[in-house]
Amino acid sequence: QVRLVESGGGLVQAGGSLRLSCAASRSIFRIESMGWYRQAPGKQRELVAAVTRGGSTNYADSVKGRFTISRDNDKNTVYLQMNSLKPEDTGVYYCAADRTASIRLPDYWGQGTQVTVSS
Repeated sequence: QVRLVESGGGLVQAGGSLRLSCAASRSIFRIESMGWYRQAPGKQRELVAAVTRGGSTNYADSVKGRFTISRDNDKNTVYLQMNSLKPEDTGVYYCAADRTASIRLPDYWGQGTQVTVSS
């Protein structure tokens, strides 16, 4: 079992930045993929960004060039740096971990952290 705890959410004005952190309860070295999902009110949860154990990343088209995902295996932590935030980035952001290379059906989820971007 892996417990994931997110932090770093909050209220920010459009154009601002936030950095989300996801701390795992044990080593993530052998976890193949980790990612961030978000869910806006009334919408389905969507994958925002993911990073594999080897460091490969992928992003939703809507955040490319603005968000950066990274993982620090020594600290058992995954980060999401969010720049140039837009009101449409508002939602609950969830950290996810998958024992396989695909993050599409994660094995583990965090409890979520709220991000609100005001216009």
